[in-house]
Amino acid sequence: MDTNNSEATTSGEATTVVGDQRELWQLQLQPASRQRVIAKIMDTLKKHLPYHGQEGLNEIRMIAVRFEEKVYAIASSQTDYLRRISLKMHTLESQSRTVCVAGKRKRVMAP
Repeated sequence: MDTNNSEATTSGEATTVVGDQRELWQLQLQPASRQRVIAKIMDTLKKHLPYHGQEGLNEIRMIAVRFEEKVYAIASSQTDYLRRISLKMHTLESQSRTVCVAGKRKRVMAP
């Protein structure tokens, strides 16, 4: 039997590849750890994206959750997962700069 064949679950859960180290790391990552990562992503997004009230906060949470899920699905290890997220957050931080306009601080996204 080929141990590299994918077996997708019908419940929509992550695809498991028998014998593939790529998904084995996912089994070891606790849901609470993923929630902490999502909270960190949200903290970064809140600094750089305009939002208003609970509705805006919910939108930022949805963005963070979708991003985390995409990275979780494609990462080959926990180190790769954390590296990819850190790199994206660092890129967001470095692209955003504060500019003083008429005595007010305004966030501007650099090209």
